[in-house]
Amino acid sequence: MIQELNCFALAVAQAGAFIHCHSSLHEYRELYRRERDNLLQNEEIQGQDPYQLAVYSTWRLSYEKLDESTRTFLQVCSCLHHEGISEEIFERAAVSQLILEDPELHDEVAKLLNRLGKQDTGWSSWTFQKVIMRLGSHSLIEYDHQNRTYSVHPLVHHWSGTTLEGNRHDMQKIILTIIGLSFSLTFNDEDYKYRRKLLKHSMNAIASLEPEDINPLVGQHIAQIYFENGRLKEAEALEVMIMEKRKRLLGDEHLDTLTSMECLANTYQHRGCWSDSEALSLVVVEKRKLVLGDAHPDTLKSMGNLALTYSSQGRWNEAEALELMVLEKRKLVSGDDHQATLETMGNLANTYWSQGRWSDAEALNLVVLEKKKLVLGDEHPGTLVSMANLASTYLNQGHWKEAKALQVVVMEKNKRLLGEDHPATLTSMGNLAYTHRNLGRLDDAEALELVVLEKMKQLLGEDHPRTLQIMGNLASTYREQGRLKDAEALEVLVLEKRKRVLGDQHPLTLRAMSNLAVTHWKQGRWNDAEVLQVATMEKMRRVLGDDHPRTLENMANLANTYRDQGRLKDAEALSVEVIEKMKRVNGDDHPDTLKSMSSLAATYRDLGRLNDAEALEAMVEERRKRHNVSKLEVA
Repeated sequence: MIQELNCFALAVAQAGAFIHCHSSLHEYRELYRRERDNLLQNEEIQGQDPYQLAVYSTWRLSYEKLDESTRTFLQVCSCLHHEGISEEIFERAAVSQLILEDPELHDEVAKLLNRLGKQDTGWSSWTFQKVIMRLGSHSLIEYDHQNRTYSVHPLVHHWSGTTLEGNRHDMQKIILTIIGLSFSLTFNDEDYKYRRKLLKHSMNAIASLEPEDINPLVGQHIAQIYFENGRLKEAEALEVMIMEKRKRLLGDEHLDTLTSMECLANTYQHRGCWSDSEALSLVVVEKRKLVLGDAHPDTLKSMGNLALTYSSQGRWNEAEALELMVLEKRKLVSGDDHQATLETMGNLANTYWSQGRWSDAEALNLVVLEKKKLVLGDEHPGTLVSMANLASTYLNQGHWKEAKALQVVVMEKNKRLLGEDHPATLTSMGNLAYTHRNLGRLDDAEALELVVLEKMKQLLGEDHPRTLQIMGNLASTYREQGRLKDAEALEVLVLEKRKRVLGDQHPLTLRAMSNLAVTHWKQGRWNDAEVLQVATMEKMRRVLGDDHPRTLENMANLANTYRDQGRLKDAEALSVEVIEKMKRVNGDDHPDTLKSMSSLAATYRDLGRLNDAEALEAMVEERRKRHNVSKLEVA
């Protein structure tokens, strides 16, 4: 109960008096939750303390002594979160050059900011500090020296909202507008950090407002705060409202309307709603070409976003073609080192990675990472994305220690900059868990994957592609731990969800089929494994190509199944084909190549070709020692 009263002494004394005369502690707690305002302003409830005023009456006396500016700021605080209130919010809004479409709202915002320190196009910190000092003299606000922000006691915060009476709705609109005006949509390191601080204030200010109450420009900015903090559903809801309102007010081809459509398409992309993202992106690309021309930076941005959607759908050749076109135009329009050019290069590197062209991906990722460090800084979210992409490339090349070193850096920086529950942080944790599994640290991998999975479910939903990815990774960890029933149950679930969400032919669905087949093989269910592997191989050849690393991995697994079925000649033929292609695609010393060579050696032994088996085993062992590659399990 004391915690619910936030340790406020007078409120605790008043609660004790009520409990003594009228009820039990449990009954008072229930009554307090229903009737907080009535209890705290009731002067008939008196305790042993000689101070005879109720909690709210005490604050009302202080409030009546304040001047209008100070009263206004206390009411402003009631619409923000009670902690982390900074002068910076109001100063940034006061000097903002952004123009609101609503002149009446613009005047109301200006009038409030004038009371707090706005002077023409500048800001008077002294005026603001005088307001703070007057509040502080009545113990209504506290200063956090470490974070250089102000806080209001939670009970004071709630009570100050009651002083607004019927004007709370209008004040919330004004405060949400001030938050929206306090930043522009730029993307350097400090901008990200500042917007992260605004999330809790935005959520407080927007509570109980209807979509129609929110100015489109302000809504677009608040949606960006939600998006960057991983609150994708909230971002989508705002963006849909903004798009519809701008279509109605400005028309389908107005540049502001197209911007709102692009933002919504980007959110769809991150939520895994790829068909919706593609449909909107195509409209934006075509209309921007007509209105702005093919080479305008905004047109190129929308083309790049469309390419990302193609890549997410597994349409990598279309993505690559579009990204190459965008990259050439970006270099001409913006230069080689512009942030937008680097983002396009990074996206192209990801497409190469998806195509299994890991050497090309690595080379491009290295260039992008070094340039981003110079242009954006080591801790910019865009730099961390490139670092994570390079780590993923190292993983697929079997360079697990290099991958782990980068992943640890990315994870720690994401935790500090974005928070432990941000999707980017969770993704980096999942990537590190994947590396733990490849290094044989199965318990570490499982522990991390369980944490990430629960948070992904809460944040993104059970059917989101990232949630299914970590679920599939956890299943693979269970398989390596020998927990085959647990692995199978998860893999069946992942496969069904991917079929429903992505379709039978999507590369991620085929990956899920391949993983389930491996579990069947480990269970000794070789016929079930074979059926799945043959079906997967045919689809992978058609969708990914004969030489894609994922196709070759599945073929290698099928060769193992043939060997266990006693179909040794089929196993040998398939293994020889796989090894030749893996050498060409991955290199002679790649872990997957060595694993397939070991499998072929086992087949030679079963065929009685002991000399061939021993020669191949010696070659594999020598290469593993030379490159310090850990031994992978071979059937």
